[in-house]
Amino acid sequence: MLVGLSGPTFYIEPGGIYECDDSEATRLICARYAVPFADDQIERAIVPPAPERRKKKG
Repeated sequence: MLVGLSGPTFYIEPGGIYECDDSEATRLICARYAVPFADDQIERAIVPPAPERRKKKG
């Protein structure tokens, strides 16, 4: 969830996971209240940063 969502019996904080049926998920995503949950598509840095090649003047 990108925003907080509350109802009579629950509250979901921004960043939380809300399980629902496909039609409700589609409405929330189209309204930009949520993004699809994809556990296996987390981008990770795998290459260390390039070494510094600048030289000091002086």
